Amino acid sequence: MAAPMSWRRLVYSVYTPAFAGVFTRISDRFFRARDRRKGSSVLLLAPLLAEAEPAPHCVPRSAGLKETDGLLTQFQWMAEHAPGFRVPGAHIHILSSPSQFYQAIKSRIKTAKQRVVMASLYLGTGQLEQELVDCVEEALARSQQPGDGPALQVSILLDYMRGSRGRQNSRTMLLPLLQRYASQMRVSLYHTPDLRGLLRLLMPQRFNETIGVQHIKVYLFDDSVIISGANLSDSYFTNRQDRYVLLENCKEVADFFASLVGAVGDVSLQLHPDDSVSMLEGRVHPYNGNRKEFSASAREHIMGVVNTARLRQHLSRHWQDEEEEEQAERKKEQQQEDEEEGEEDDRDTWVFPLVQMKPLGINMDEQVTQRLLTKGGADATVFLTSGYFNLTRAYMRLVLGAAADYRILTASPEVNGFYGAKGVAGAIPAAYVHIARQFYGNVRRLGQQERVHLYEYHRPQWTFHAKGLWFYLGGQDRPCLTLIGSPNFGYRSVHRDLEAQIAIVTENRELRAQLQEEHERLYQRSSEVSLATFERPDCFVKLWVKLVTPVLKNFF
Repeated sequence: MAAPMSWRRLVYSVYTPAFAGVFTRISDRFFRARDRRKGSSVLLLAPLLAEAEPAPHCVPRSAGLKETDGLLTQFQWMAEHAPGFRVPGAHIHILSSPSQFYQAIKSRIKTAKQRVVMASLYLGTGQLEQELVDCVEEALARSQQPGDGPALQVSILLDYMRGSRGRQNSRTMLLPLLQRYASQMRVSLYHTPDLRGLLRLLMPQRFNETIGVQHIKVYLFDDSVIISGANLSDSYFTNRQDRYVLLENCKEVADFFASLVGAVGDVSLQLHPDDSVSMLEGRVHPYNGNRKEFSASAREHIMGVVNTARLRQHLSRHWQDEEEEEQAERKKEQQQEDEEEGEEDDRDTWVFPLVQMKPLGINMDEQVTQRLLTKGGADATVFLTSGYFNLTRAYMRLVLGAAADYRILTASPEVNGFYGAKGVAGAIPAAYVHIARQFYGNVRRLGQQERVHLYEYHRPQWTFHAKGLWFYLGGQDRPCLTLIGSPNFGYRSVHRDLEAQIAIVTENRELRAQLQEEHERLYQRSSEVSLATFERPDCFVKLWVKLVTPVLKNFF
């Protein structure tokens, strides 16, 4: 047993994303052959409502599942697309409000000892955002005190265009930290490779982000991480409703997202204390360099993180199988086996990180979402929400052709983030109304009114930005799966922006209750859409908006 453990430490110490491509090919061949002989230890969960054909093999006990793990074994197929991390459901907490989200970030920055990693579209410039920056500065200063251990490292990833907008912007907010703590502070600004040349010169500053942005929302503190769709801006801390999940002391998940944000940061422009920017040495420039070379290089680097995680899980489970075989041969004491199983009883939840970066050729989230939208049986119910109802054509077709019941929640015009905006942007809520009306018309035309329902979120003086879904299996009164993160299920999320979310699959009663409460809390502030909805004055759509929506819908 000692030998496999020593090899594990050796491989973990030298293995880096740079080796991912080579090792993944080797390991894939090895494990495919091995899985055919003794059953896969990689695919941990069984197909979601799979076709009624017998499984070719049982999931080995070393994979962490027992034959009685009914709900978890419904989702094996996700491991075909993404790494999976097994965690205790008791370590996952659903946050309910913007203020709770804001306080969670502040309190964890203050107590962070090793690392703070934050990825967002932008950092606002108001008083609440300044207090957040002050928390980071206090944490950095404290870490320099004698006897406090290794210095705290802070890494922040934002979008270049959005973070540079205006005279006072995200960059100016962070420059003082860079100037005082250059050795501990990193600010990376991702620039889409699709905004270049004449388009970059002519595109107005307010609209250049429609071409593509860094949209990932990850807030990480030591070994805890918050996954959300919320940005670091005052409205997201006060009266803009989003979703937020805190994974407390989940080191493997935190390590993965720290590496993911770091990899995106590596292919981004680096902010310097004098407010200049440059690429890391050897990296292709996103808009001055070759478009294909940048995307290929970035894809290889980012997928190295994903492949590293998957390979480590391959190797870990392989060694775990071998160790258990040796233990079974040398020690057949039932008490030891019971103790080993008991140690894992609380790890009743799986977390699958899903990454979508179509400009770089990465589409993990799209693959999982498409499969999930179609795999629910007639007795399943899917609650899906997006602050911007602009599903891709593919997602719309899948929803309309699925067997499961759908309850879709979106923003009413008055809680849309663009409501009341000046100029062309002020027409965006009407464009979403037009898209919703077309979808509702298709539902009625296909006779799907009993299966697909559309709802509008209402809340005075608030805006709505929540996205994700909750999956209820037939006969279950609580969801066993949720998607939560930055994607909006629209064209931009799939094709233009950098996105990340997680699929949480759980049997934990308390966590499932939290998910149920979260979905019910959002839907309680909604009303169901009917034909009368589109007759309201606030749902009137001008002719020119109807004409331009088919063209512009891919940009918002």
